Amino acid sequence: MMSNDFDTHSVLSNQASITSVNSLASLLKEKMQNVPAIIRKKKRETKDYKLRVFVGMLFLIIVFLVGYAYVMYNQKLLAKSYFESIKFHKKTRNFRLLDGKGGELLTGVLGTSLNIEQPYNCLPKDLKDDGSVCYEWNSKARLYMNLAKSPGPDIKCYSFQWESLLADLYPTDCFDVSEERGFWYGGGLTKGIEYILGKATIPAGPFVTGDINMHQWGNALKRYFLNSRGVAIQVDEKTPLYVSVNTDSGKRLCLQGKNDKFAFVNQQTRFPELKYTVCSGPDMKTLHNGLMQKSLWDGLTERDNDVIKSLLREPVWQIPASKQEDLTEVAIYNYTESIIALGYLRLGHVLVNEFWQRTIGDFRLDTERFPTLDETVNILHRRGFRVSFMIQPFISTESSNFREAVAKKLLIFERESERSIPALTRYKSTTSAGVLDVTNNASIPWLAEQLKKISETVEIDSYFVDFGTAFNIPRYYQCSQTLVNPDEYKNYFMERFEGTLSIFGVSSAISVPRPPAFLSLPPVNSSWSGLQSIIPTMLSYGIIGFPFLMPGPVGGDFVLPTQQLKKMYSYYSFELPPLPDKELYIRWLQLATFLPVLRFTHLPSEYRDETVTVIAKELADIRQRVLPLLERFSSIAMDEGLPIIRPLWMLDSTDVNCFSIDDEFSIGDGMIVAPVLKKGETVREVYLPQGVWKDGIDESLRKGSRWIHNYHVPQNKVAYFIKMPDNTRF
Repeated sequence: MMSNDFDTHSVLSNQASITSVNSLASLLKEKMQNVPAIIRKKKRETKDYKLRVFVGMLFLIIVFLVGYAYVMYNQKLLAKSYFESIKFHKKTRNFRLLDGKGGELLTGVLGTSLNIEQPYNCLPKDLKDDGSVCYEWNSKARLYMNLAKSPGPDIKCYSFQWESLLADLYPTDCFDVSEERGFWYGGGLTKGIEYILGKATIPAGPFVTGDINMHQWGNALKRYFLNSRGVAIQVDEKTPLYVSVNTDSGKRLCLQGKNDKFAFVNQQTRFPELKYTVCSGPDMKTLHNGLMQKSLWDGLTERDNDVIKSLLREPVWQIPASKQEDLTEVAIYNYTESIIALGYLRLGHVLVNEFWQRTIGDFRLDTERFPTLDETVNILHRRGFRVSFMIQPFISTESSNFREAVAKKLLIFERESERSIPALTRYKSTTSAGVLDVTNNASIPWLAEQLKKISETVEIDSYFVDFGTAFNIPRYYQCSQTLVNPDEYKNYFMERFEGTLSIFGVSSAISVPRPPAFLSLPPVNSSWSGLQSIIPTMLSYGIIGFPFLMPGPVGGDFVLPTQQLKKMYSYYSFELPPLPDKELYIRWLQLATFLPVLRFTHLPSEYRDETVTVIAKELADIRQRVLPLLERFSSIAMDEGLPIIRPLWMLDSTDVNCFSIDDEFSIGDGMIVAPVLKKGETVREVYLPQGVWKDGIDESLRKGSRWIHNYHVPQNKVAYFIKMPDNTRF
């Protein structure tokens, strides 16, 4: 019975539960049916609104992605890859040169003088048959890009040529020279003596030689710019080149093709053009070595080679004379007697400046001051000296030769005039002078004949040619043959005088003068700042391809006047410096001991100081140890075009510490020299590239790739380090 009662109760309970659930469901259903229709409609509308927003947003995202993909696709087409390594955006004209890994070697903007607009492919009639890529900007300018001949298997070169289609449109390309893009070198000596080009500020101006005291560039130039990332730019010689650096456009080197009324008045094309080549290599050293002029031996005679060796081994003794009355036969004789009395320096080349004439352009001895110079020169030759005269292609209007030169039409003449009207200029002590027209076939034989008459009475060993700079050419010049620019005058002179005269030095150049001619550094002020300018100048000129350099005399060339000059310095004849401060002279002599040519006006004996004499004798001994290096690397310079005096990065172009050092240098790769260049200093910082180096002061061995801090250099010592074999052990 209990069991039955239990079962009955359970069934009743389950039935009651089911009934309760059913009742709850019915209740909910009833309640739902009682919800007002308006509330249900609102919920459906809310749900539809969210869906519509979601669909709209999805549509906008799809439109954005499609548009972005379209833009990027067109950007990729515009930034087309040329010749594998060049990226060029046609519309913005942004330019990038890439390395083999896709890294940026060079960046810039081409055609900055153009308005931003879409270019077009050139018409078939304007295409070149060399396969160049060509674009035209709406009858304003054309750009041609192509592969160029490379000097080596590891070097790639690309040519760029802008042709302006308007007379007043000057094609301009600008490249980033900020330090983030590497260090830039080249061009020449800047007005501020900046060794690193990116640190200079140079407004746009003609790229021609000048006086750095007044103009933007120095006495020697090359259209060659080199970057530490292994990129170089070489500008065509016929381009009317204007250059600017770090002007209002920012940290940029800008190259511009622009004709003007002086430097590039002789237009080579109807409208301005800009033509250059960009080359890249695995590193800066490999690239630079590949681009340098090879083998200077062509046409070199045994006598020429003898002159080169003599300039390395023997000093140049420049007779001190800032006025005509200072230069006499007696002065020359007495000066050479003082040289012999020194006893510890070799006899060498006696250099006589232009005052051997009465006026510049006479090309004959002033017999009043040199009555028996032939006898004096014979004595000098017997004693072991060589005698050299300085000559200029200028003929003073006061010279007896001026009338003859005008009558024979041997002078540069006024533009747009008859050839009988000479164009006049000023140079040094000469306030009015004509200039020999070396493009005239009759001028060189005439000058050679004048100099031959001198040699008939006085045996002259060689000549130093003082060209002046581009700005010493008459402003409205016109030659028998059209010059590309005033600097081309120097090339004509050297080419046409080849084999006629023995030239051992030139004052200015835009191409490597034929050996044995050394390029002279520009005149230097007798001051500590003048001393500090020598190494940057040597390094800059070596980089652009002048291996044989002749610094000025120990102690400086002149003393600047205290008043501010308003005209070119080269119009004035400065006084020779008085005997320089003893410390300055010693530090100058220490530096000069390691340079290719040792040159004097003031002798060490003039100080009448035993300390100076002892130091000079010690330096003479060091010079004899340096000579084998100078001779060895002069031969390498003849073969490979590399300079004798080199920047440290030529020893290791992967060491970033070497890139900016401009107060040290190396002789080839065999010795590093770190002279003291500041007044009162006896310590300095020295950096040694990789390798093992022997200290020249205490002969200790020092490991490279590091700085030597607070290196002690007393006044009677100079810091130099000799490269040891790679297997040297400490």
